[in-house]
Amino acid sequence: MLIHRITNSPRDYAWGVPGGISAALGWPATSAVEAELWFGTHPGSPSLFAEPTLWPDLLGWEEASGVQLPFLLKILAAAEPLSLQAHPASAQAAAGFARENAHGIPLDAPHRNYKDPFSKPELIVALADGFEALCGFRPVAESLGLVDLLFARCDPDAAGPLARLHELLAAPDGLFHAVAWLLAHGPDVDVLVEEVSRQALAFDDLEVARRLGARYPGDPGIAVALLLNHVTLTAGECLWLPAGNVHAYLRGIGVELMGPSDNVLRGGLTPKHVDRAELLQVLDFTGATAPLLAPETLDGKAVAYRPEAADFQLVLAHGDAAVETGSASIVVVLDGEFVIASGDREVTLSRGESALITEPGRVELRGSGRIVLAAARS
Repeated sequence: MLIHRITNSPRDYAWGVPGGISAALGWPATSAVEAELWFGTHPGSPSLFAEPTLWPDLLGWEEASGVQLPFLLKILAAAEPLSLQAHPASAQAAAGFARENAHGIPLDAPHRNYKDPFSKPELIVALADGFEALCGFRPVAESLGLVDLLFARCDPDAAGPLARLHELLAAPDGLFHAVAWLLAHGPDVDVLVEEVSRQALAFDDLEVARRLGARYPGDPGIAVALLLNHVTLTAGECLWLPAGNVHAYLRGIGVELMGPSDNVLRGGLTPKHVDRAELLQVLDFTGATAPLLAPETLDGKAVAYRPEAADFQLVLAHGDAAVETGSASIVVVLDGEFVIASGDREVTLSRGESALITEPGRVELRGSGRIVLAAARS
């Protein structure tokens, strides 16, 4: 059993917050755009060891030890909407990865969909009030009601496209056919998106569409967004986003835990590669309320987020707590100071510091502030 201090550098995606990750972790202030900070072994941005070891990074440790880290942990800071996206299930990811390899598409090619053969179920916990997201298709009846409202105040030229959207939604498998029509982005869809954007400037009940229209004018994702649940989380609330769940984070800071994958299928609201046909193949078209995940209360000052359909767990502690883990684990101190003890080893971490515990077992967290721990379930 070893405990190693680790670190990494934030990724500078365009939708990030200037200095957002550094501010969240108490690092020196910066004006650089910071969107995500990765903790894990994924080749896209493997964590680095903060002290001399036999390995250059966690990917090297994983390859040398044969111990697989079954998750990827991220701190996320969004000032602008992320892409309209979903993630594949395990079989879809494996097949897509093999197919693109067979076609000779380089792993770093901008038009590649599958960067690895793994699924990417994920959860996100708000670290501050006001984390905002679109997530999952809402009940069809709610979407039909909104389309009726748009129709009642639309320009005459948009009446036909809005009636078409209503007709598609009201039919069997309506969500699939409506979304496929919108993503096909034909002339009638252009008219509909223009009308939604016009109404968004005039009516507060379309405030999200107003923001999306200002950022991505003419994008069919603006219309698809009308069919999704819109949620605003308070600190500690959690969204669970399994394979096939369509979503777009809008703004805020949170901590994400997901499968060890970077597979993203995008349908719009982004300058990055969009593959609408592939996205349609993986989407879950079940209309339901927003997928909130309630935490479990643990002994001590901690809660755990444990989705039934995943093997990982995210623990958020505000003081002394103990956690049983089923894999190597990673801890990140968000506020305060904690002693992390496991087996016969312990290390003291302050705000903004993180560590890898190399083996499963009991991990004790002693201190005050806020700390997150990611691991497989025991």
